[in-house]
Amino acid sequence: MENNPVKSGSVCWRSPSNIALVKYWGKYGRQYPKNPSISFTLSHAYTETKIDWEYIDEPQEEIALYFRFESKEKPAFAEKIRKYLKSISDIFPLISNLKLSIDSHNSFPHSSGIASSASSMSALAMCLLDIDRQINSEENIDLQKASVLARLGSGSASRSVFPKLAIWGQHNSIQDTSQDYAIPYHESIDDLFLNFHDDILIISDKEKSVSSRAGHALMDNNPYGQTRFDQAHNHLTAIIDAMQKGDIASFGAIVEKEALTLHALMMASDPPYLLIEPNTVEAIKIIQSYRQEKNIPVYFTLDAGPNIHLLYPHHYVEEVKVLKSKLRPLCANGLIIDDRVGNGPTKIN
Repeated sequence: MENNPVKSGSVCWRSPSNIALVKYWGKYGRQYPKNPSISFTLSHAYTETKIDWEYIDEPQEEIALYFRFESKEKPAFAEKIRKYLKSISDIFPLISNLKLSIDSHNSFPHSSGIASSASSMSALAMCLLDIDRQINSEENIDLQKASVLARLGSGSASRSVFPKLAIWGQHNSIQDTSQDYAIPYHESIDDLFLNFHDDILIISDKEKSVSSRAGHALMDNNPYGQTRFDQAHNHLTAIIDAMQKGDIASFGAIVEKEALTLHALMMASDPPYLLIEPNTVEAIKIIQSYRQEKNIPVYFTLDAGPNIHLLYPHHYVEEVKVLKSKLRPLCANGLIIDDRVGNGPTKIN
């Protein structure tokens, strides 16, 4: 390393959130999922992370880190990042030789159930591997390694490094799936789904009362746990089949069942808890009623929070505008993030 002229620099990556269609809920060991999952990679819901870095010749026992989120020092966030960086030193030993100054911001409210950990940890992983690339004069970033690093920070982040559609978790009938990293999975899918919209209804922009980390832990003793893990395997097989055939009705039925199952598992935890709000329920009823009345394939899903993702094909944009006008009064400050399936992380120069 002493002969390498690159001793400092700056990197910036924008990485999107993703929305799981088949959810993973429950984990074990070193951030491994108890069931496989599949997600759309988004476009406009993202984290942008910039790192000014310096290479230190002598490895440091403590991580040299300065962290700001949305232009403010956030000690709790900084400590979480420091613990994460220390935890990956066995597979990313370069971290002990780096002094990092990190600035990060989101295009959406953090900790409100829009997978901010997925976008933030995947952005951080891309930055770290870009630093490694610069120091070692490599051409490209290994996305599989990026998925591993992102996963160790947040399980769902493993999927955000890939474009359009990604699967994470071992499934016996799906080739190349792994517990360690996600894989891209859009090449065999009908183009109809690769141009899908995902409009995010911000029912609440407040921080969740129960974190996803705590929610995953409560799955360890959930009486419906094993039944759920089996269901997820079956749903993954079925939704891939539907997406390959262009079968929107079957796709939508699975996606909505997955969303409701996720929140039912929360209510069946010990202790039980509730993340949906009254306006969440009201919005779901309006969506289902509008779909039935207008015969338009528009569906909902939820992550671990109260906010609704409105899923529909591109050619129904105009019809869904009418639906969104009915839903907007239910949103915090009328906020709806118009998003769609995206192409994964982008380097910002």
